[in-house]
Amino acid sequence: MADTAQTTNPTDRTDAAAHSAVRSLLRLWPFLRPVRVRLGTAACVAVLASCISLVIPLVLKWLVDGPVARREPGGAWLGGALLLFLGLAEALLFGLRRRLVARPLAGVEATMREALYRHVQRLPVAFHDRWSSGQLLSRGTTDLQLLRMFFAFPLTFLLVNGVTILVGAVILMVQRWSLGLVLLAPVVPLMVLCSVFEAKYGRAARRAQDQVGDLTTVVEESVLGIRVLKGFGRHRSQARAFRQLTRELRATELGKARLLAWIWGCITAFPELAIGGALVCGAVQVADDELSAGTLVAFLSTALALRWPVDSIGFLLAMSNEAAAATDRYFEVMDEPAVADTDPPAPEAATGAPGGIVKGLVFSGVAFRYPDAPPDSPPLLRDVTLHIRPGETMALVGATGSGKTTLTALVPRLYDPTAGRIFLDGRDLATIGRDEARALVAVAFEEPTLFSATAAENVLMGGDGAQEAELRRALAVAQADGFVDALPEGGATQVGEQGLSLSGGQRQRLALARAVVGRPRFLILDDPLSALDVHTEALVEAALRQVLSTTTALVVAHRPSTVLLADRVALLSGGRIAAVGTHHALLRDHPEYAALMSGEGEGAR
Repeated sequence: MADTAQTTNPTDRTDAAAHSAVRSLLRLWPFLRPVRVRLGTAACVAVLASCISLVIPLVLKWLVDGPVARREPGGAWLGGALLLFLGLAEALLFGLRRRLVARPLAGVEATMREALYRHVQRLPVAFHDRWSSGQLLSRGTTDLQLLRMFFAFPLTFLLVNGVTILVGAVILMVQRWSLGLVLLAPVVPLMVLCSVFEAKYGRAARRAQDQVGDLTTVVEESVLGIRVLKGFGRHRSQARAFRQLTRELRATELGKARLLAWIWGCITAFPELAIGGALVCGAVQVADDELSAGTLVAFLSTALALRWPVDSIGFLLAMSNEAAAATDRYFEVMDEPAVADTDPPAPEAATGAPGGIVKGLVFSGVAFRYPDAPPDSPPLLRDVTLHIRPGETMALVGATGSGKTTLTALVPRLYDPTAGRIFLDGRDLATIGRDEARALVAVAFEEPTLFSATAAENVLMGGDGAQEAELRRALAVAQADGFVDALPEGGATQVGEQGLSLSGGQRQRLALARAVVGRPRFLILDDPLSALDVHTEALVEAALRQVLSTTTALVVAHRPSTVLLADRVALLSGGRIAAVGTHHALLRDHPEYAALMSGEGEGAR
């Protein structure tokens, strides 16, 4: 489940989200660097197009004070043609800008999404224990869409509109400095208002994006757990929870809308008042022959041409703050330290016996505490010492919550022990790269997870380069060949999301086939037969014995039938290995083990 401090309580993070949007957005530069030339060209084209719009008022001044005042039709036609040419040039340049940025920005978004996916795959399992999938989904979809929109529009037009306003202000002051001062009077109050707006809107934008992540989590869980919701009649309560989250998101979005309405109203009203004041002053000066009509027309046309750059400041700032919040959310994941997959240092030998290397799977003084556990809590595993000889099958038995699944998760390095060492055929597991470790160790989890792929593809995920023969052998071992062949398209049948089109026993058999298809040197089975009926379980056990005879295996077991697959049994109790022996010896000599196997202990099912 998600860590509420990171993913489900956005209010706790809004203060941190209020820091400089520019500082956040600058972190996107490495992704933009490969397309910087094209983006720079597009920005220059847009600046040129915007400046053309400021030339039009100057043509109007010449037209009014010249041909129109002197009643020269030829000059008027020339002026009209020039205005048409400038308008077409402006339109074509803005169209060229859009064409220049469309393809590279789609590539930037794809690159960022791929980088996020690769990084998420390399993050430790402890990260996924803390983060909800909905928060990760929203960062990889909604947030990246916001960033692409920022790259396409605000990133360019904050620069373009800034240059346009600056050039326009110079033109206004040159034409008539007294009227220019009237028009520029609202600049200072608008800058103050925009600063206040930016801080408030940044917090609101971050809150909304976090709430979208929470909403995505609820939707995903409801879809994946639809059978549970319907089976227990909990769809109405889940709908109420969803409605509550939607209302919270709605309230946040309405708050954003109110902020936008406030800043947009101010940005629109102040310049309108300034233009009105300049119009009155200019009209008086024209009446007193202190100003030509053409200059007044050009002045007001320039002021009107600057309305869009000024009016757009509000929503450009809003989009920039949303992009900054999306950037922060994106890098919250990217900044998480990934698990290194580099080549490990030279392996070390485990000298459990004098002068020799201990083969098989060895746990030596292993301790483990989950990263998010309270610092003062005792470790889940303490001083676990166990040796599974090459080719031996060891059953791991213990009460519920004793740490069996956690211990097995240490072998493929889903977690690393907080103390002690694990050895695979004499090599310290800490010195073996995770990729190599997972090539040596195959795992079948108690809760089988299948992907939206064919039945055959799900099985072949367990072995690189496995061929049809290996696939058929693995299906036969798991007693899955019968039902797979009976599927509409055999092994090429899509099993659907999470394999929900299959029964629990069928999913578990496919997961078991996936574990054995690659003929691993070490095999970890976490209660692999729990969902099977008695007849199928007996068939799977008979076929599995042949596989177990050729590998070193650790099998989490809860039933005597599964325990009987093992050569020896280890009892995990109190975070330690309490006893090791054969099934019959432990039944005779160890009361706790006898209670577990008889169904009287808390580990009974």
